[in-house]
Amino acid sequence: MVLHSLPPTPDSERPLVALTMFGVTTPCAEQAKKSLEQAGYEVLVFHATGSGGAARETLIRDGVFAGVLDLTTTELADELVGGFLSAGPDRLTAAAECEVPQVVSVGATDMVNFHALESVPERFNQRKFHRHNASVTLMRTTAEECAAIGADLGRKVASSKGPCEVHLPNKGVSAIDRQGEDFDDPIARAMLFDTIRAHARHIPVVEHDYHINDPEFASAIAGALIRLIEKPK
Repeated sequence: MVLHSLPPTPDSERPLVALTMFGVTTPCAEQAKKSLEQAGYEVLVFHATGSGGAARETLIRDGVFAGVLDLTTTELADELVGGFLSAGPDRLTAAAECEVPQVVSVGATDMVNFHALESVPERFNQRKFHRHNASVTLMRTTAEECAAIGADLGRKVASSKGPCEVHLPNKGVSAIDRQGEDFDDPIARAMLFDTIRAHARHIPVVEHDYHINDPEFASAIAGALIRLIEKPK
């Protein structure tokens, strides 16, 4: 995708929106995509696996998108903590620089991604892990790491030259970050949210009393992006 132009789509006359997702944010991504399509937008989905985030940043700079719904920003965690799915230090900068309307959330920032358990660096031996499958191991981000992720996200959105909002789900940021699940950690979530608010400056930060995969949250963030795109200049 980075090396080749975007192929035409059957609905190429419809404005194109970028949407980021991960396995643990799939229900939200699917609902948000449906809402955007019903509103007349074409949605291009990027999996937040490092290469997906990098491709998205390139296409934003190429002027492909009318708006960006950055639901899943887990690549920031991998870049800052040392996981395997980093999209590099420029992740979450293209829309801000190019004045593209964007709604940003914190999908899967509760985790750092590794391959099989034996691939995890020894310095992380005492951490909390979730074995997704034989080749994917997830590590829970600590409160301190969440503070660093929140500060990075906040600073990047604060530089936005175009319309931007941050939307936060109070009841959890991934399928395994909710009450009763492996990565439920209200203290780490609070640290993440607090540092985003502290660094986002003039950018609106909206909190919702939902889990990230609740349909109400998906509808809210899709609606917010539509409003930013269609707001008179």
